Amino acid sequence: MTTYDMEFLMLSVLLLSTLFLTLSFRLFTFKYKRTNGGYLPPGRLGFPFVGESFEFFSKGRKGSPEKFINDRINKYSSEIFKTSLLGEYMIILCSSAGNKFLFSNEDKLVTSWWPRSVEKIFPSSLQTSTIEESKKLRKLLPAFFKPEALQRYLGIMDLMARRHFDTSWSHKEEVIVFPLVKNYTFSLACRLFLSIEDPNHVAKFSDPFNDLVFGVISIPINLPGTRFNRGIKAARTVKIELIKIIKQRKKDLLEKTATPTQDILSHMLTTLDDSGQFMKEMDIADKILGLLVGGHDTASAAITFIMKYLAELPNIYSDVFKEQREIAESKEAGELLNWEDIGKMKYSWNVACEVMRLAPPLPGAFREALTDFTYAGFSIPKGWKIYWSAISTHKNPKYFPDPEKLDPSRFEGSGPAPYTYVAFGGGPRMCPGKEYARLEILVFVHHVVNRFKWEKILPDEKIIVDPLPMMAKGLPVHLRPY
Repeated sequence: MTTYDMEFLMLSVLLLSTLFLTLSFRLFTFKYKRTNGGYLPPGRLGFPFVGESFEFFSKGRKGSPEKFINDRINKYSSEIFKTSLLGEYMIILCSSAGNKFLFSNEDKLVTSWWPRSVEKIFPSSLQTSTIEESKKLRKLLPAFFKPEALQRYLGIMDLMARRHFDTSWSHKEEVIVFPLVKNYTFSLACRLFLSIEDPNHVAKFSDPFNDLVFGVISIPINLPGTRFNRGIKAARTVKIELIKIIKQRKKDLLEKTATPTQDILSHMLTTLDDSGQFMKEMDIADKILGLLVGGHDTASAAITFIMKYLAELPNIYSDVFKEQREIAESKEAGELLNWEDIGKMKYSWNVACEVMRLAPPLPGAFREALTDFTYAGFSIPKGWKIYWSAISTHKNPKYFPDPEKLDPSRFEGSGPAPYTYVAFGGGPRMCPGKEYARLEILVFVHHVVNRFKWEKILPDEKIIVDPLPMMAKGLPVHLRPY
């Protein structure tokens, strides 16, 4: 029995055991049918507790990740509908106007929210929520993602990319792209966030990370064999290793063999919080864990999809190759990429952005209503969760004509209309690591196109969402080195 079958069986048992709640559930929805002078958006809430979660996840795993949203857009509204996901009553916003509304009302009408699975996998030892801890983390990050800091990272990224291709790609006729790219982005995050370079040490984190990521966005059923259960166990394993590193770093800082500005870990250990206290070891471990998740998985997906589309579209590959080859030929032997080189990669970045439009590495994100309010003529009750969907605007022909076509020219000049392209979110919650991601993506693209052409081994390989977008088989390719 597969993990997917096991979770389906557990969900079936759960559904049978909770059917008696249906009457009270309907009474609740009747109570909320009209609130604050208006009606709830159209839609259905599904079964008690699980709502429509099973369908939401199964569509992505079966290779049709857009179907859940699109079916309801066609049935209910192109702007907004209601559902129930992950044990929560939820409103889905599907337009650029909805994105603008959410991003403009951050911490006014709405605030960021994560599923209960995240609270369980990233528990804070402080008496605060994951949301509050995330806000604290965002205050710590700007110093490490500002341009002068990124310029320092660029040489390290270049060296690590060269080493990665020499050891994992060269002299091979076939590779599976996604796991190799994940190894590159994870090793890079360990080096820049923790100053860890030893591959054996990195493996202690990377081995359980798949289970952790799969558990983060999952139905929160903590039973043996479920993704949620495995995610909790994986987080504990990684935290044990992180605590060891944190204790050693504290010792190194005291002995002055490490510096306060060495990396994000040193900064966290030497920076006082708003109450004038140093962060506890477990809270630092939680924050580093979150950074490692955010710092490599979405970038890995983006790079993999770039390679997919470059394999399928030789004319786009040719233009990317021409741009990157000119940069390579302008360098002396062994000379590293610099900031000016990144600035010359305009077409390559337009291609990357267009790929992330077609396959957004972050399909959407959650918010929570802080108060009752009205949007588009419908009532949103306090406490209800809200989900904005990147796919619903990225593939809407109203915003992007011929939406399934990869066209990098969409990002020339001022680019797409505001709030239609949301691969990195928007407003105060814009991804703070956007420029970091841009660098690691472009450095990787520079090296891969200067070393290889490649062909897909599986021409009809599906795109799935599980829980992030990925190629169903990891994108196996045949390499043709130059």
